[in-house]
Amino acid sequence: MILEVAILNVIEGKETEFEKDFETACKYISSIKGYKGLSLKKCLEEKNKYLLLVNWENLEDHTIGFRTSEQYVEWKKLLHHYYSPFPTVEHYESVIEKI
Repeated sequence: MILEVAILNVIEGKETEFEKDFETACKYISSIKGYKGLSLKKCLEEKNKYLLLVNWENLEDHTIGFRTSEQYVEWKKLLHHYYSPFPTVEHYESVIEKI
C-alpha cells in the first residue's frame, strides 16, 4: 500500500467552494483501479490549508493509472484553480505501523 500526501494551500476565501468541489471530484478518483480511499483534513491554525491523504494499492495506480486518465482531467478542472502555490505530492510506504 502506498500513501499519497499533499499539502493543499487554497486561495483564501475559496475554502467553502473548494470543499464542495472536492466532494464532487471524489467520484473521479474513487473510480480508478488501485484506489483504496482518501482523507481530506483541514488545518486548525490556517483555515485555507488542507492535508490530502490518498491510499493506493501501488505507486503506478496513482502516477500512471490516475494521472493519465480522463478522470484526472475532470479532477484538474474542478480543483487545480484553487491552489496557490500548486502542491507538491509525495508518496510513502509503511516501515512501522502500530494501531
